[in-house]
Amino acid sequence: MKTIGNIIWVIFGGLEIAIEYFLGGLALMLTIIGIPFGLQSMKLGILALWPFGTHIKRKQPQPGCLNMFMNVLWFFVGGIWIWLTHILFGLLFYITIIGIPFGRMHFRLAKLALSPFGREVS
Repeated sequence: MKTIGNIIWVIFGGLEIAIEYFLGGLALMLTIIGIPFGLQSMKLGILALWPFGTHIKRKQPQPGCLNMFMNVLWFFVGGIWIWLTHILFGLLFYITIIGIPFGRMHFRLAKLALSPFGREVS
């Protein structure tokens, strides 16, 4: 079922979302300061390409508050817009019964889009 869900996901917008993440990540990596944000965008792009069957978990807490600081910067740099996009698509997919799993996936991606630092995808 995961494979069928992923194939349908890629056909109905997953590929476009992943390309958007990858292009945004490459644009962010043009500057040295943007490299950590670009890497997080690439992580989100990989997840957006093949999301069913993956798990998001928190990394072991690091000493200090770097992850929190980076998540706050991420939120203002573009995380809010990515979050709003996923919320909109999630609501649109929830209109039909068949789209509910895809809407749930968009809500899951929206949660990760708000704070990607300190999380890992497996």
